Amino acid sequence: MKRIFVLFFISAILISSCNMPSPNSPESAEAVQTSAALTVEAALKTPLASPTLAPATSNDAQATSDTSSGQPFASFEDVTNCRTGPGVNYERITQITPQDAVEIIGFYPPNYWVVMTDAGPCWVAAEFVTPSGSLAAVPTVTAPPTPQGGAPDNVSLQQWNVSCNYATNEADVSIRWKDKDNESGYRVFRNNEQVAELIANSIEFTETITLLSGQSVGYYVVAFNAVGDTSSKTITLSC
Repeated sequence: MKRIFVLFFISAILISSCNMPSPNSPESAEAVQTSAALTVEAALKTPLASPTLAPATSNDAQATSDTSSGQPFASFEDVTNCRTGPGVNYERITQITPQDAVEIIGFYPPNYWVVMTDAGPCWVAAEFVTPSGSLAAVPTVTAPPTPQGGAPDNVSLQQWNVSCNYATNEADVSIRWKDKDNESGYRVFRNNEQVAELIANSIEFTETITLLSGQSVGYYVVAFNAVGDTSSKTITLSC
């Protein structure tokens, strides 16, 4: 409708220009008509605003920004165990550090993510994970079977010794035990604090500590696997 009005208005100008008396020669009248014709052509080529288009609103921008995109990743604030399944009964595959960002490849309701690490896929508790990226396409997975068998038998200590150097207030400690058949490794505790984690089939632990004359120190050894752990008795060593 607007275009018709513009054409009507320009046509009226042309008619009036042709009827106006001109003090000049016929060439001047022809120049006026040519200028008017160019004006019509320019008007026809100028696009008219469409009433159906409206500028983008802030709500449109918000809707665009809310659309998640990108590969889903998990980051961590602390060193986190990554296991073969959802829970401490599954064997630990690796530990993920806060410097690592690993790809999320699955979700196990209600609170476990499956991630891909350098050691392969493994499971982490959601409470330790900060997810990012597009999570809508992450598949829901089922848990692997719970590990069969039981915790290792109690650790049986076979020999322990302390050699004291009173000149330096140092003591050389050695502890030996009988190896188990189904352990994933051993942990050694001194005064109820873990001081070492050893691989499966280990049978001995040694260290040098500061130990003054008259002081004593307590040790025990824990065997562990995916199901649980068992402990040795506590031994006390002194100089």
